[in-house]
Amino acid sequence: MPARERRIQVSAAVITDADGRLLVVRKHGTTAFMQPGGKPEPGESPSETLRRELGEELGLDVDPRALRALGTFTAPAANEPGFEVVAEVFAVDIGDQRPVAAAEIAELRWISRADAEQIEVAPLAARNFLPPEPPGRHAATEEAAPR
Repeated sequence: MPARERRIQVSAAVITDADGRLLVVRKHGTTAFMQPGGKPEPGESPSETLRRELGEELGLDVDPRALRALGTFTAPAANEPGFEVVAEVFAVDIGDQRPVAAAEIAELRWISRADAEQIEVAPLAARNFLPPEPPGRHAATEEAAPR
């Protein structure tokens, strides 16, 4: 199969809460948590795809002005071995809306970098969008280490 056919085009969201945790979702029948989003329908722009997917999967009504393009990112696909995901990624402000798992979403979580060590996180999110480690966390670990 040509390399171009082994690429999956998606739109994905970086949504964080007031504590800086990243929203990730897990689809039914899968184990990896990933950013919300999905594949485009014919004729959709990346932002239109993302707005539709956030509505279908999480019940969010996102104003186009609440999207800020972060760029195009690539990583191995979490659920399709041998494929690469190519994601148009947007930071999304959901205001005071509360996402709810719907459609093919089995579970959602707000995760910190420490939480991500306890679950399987898709390569795209793990490599690019996990929240930074809190200041002092590493230093505290070093101080507690035996000498």
